[in-house]
Amino acid sequence: MKDYIEERAIEIASYIIEKKATVRQTAKKFGISKSTVHKDVTDRLIQINPDLAARARKVLDVNKSERHIRGGLATREKYRHQATDGLPGRL
Repeated sequence: MKDYIEERAIEIASYIIEKKATVRQTAKKFGISKSTVHKDVTDRLIQINPDLAARARKVLDVNKSERHIRGGLATREKYRHQATDGLPGRL
């Protein structure tokens, strides 16, 4: 594996752990795709640093379990915002 890929995987995992960031937030921060972030953390990092990979995986698992809640809150906020702008909305 190339050195820059290993460095990127470690940097990505550290960012996810430190900021409790989602895959999408991490991809945006590093300017790479979500699939690259996922592959770096789930596949490549296990070979480089298994302990760091396990800690990053825990954060990603928490984010995944909360994903449906965040989506519902975003939808609720969207309709709440429309109601205050005079647009049709019920919330």
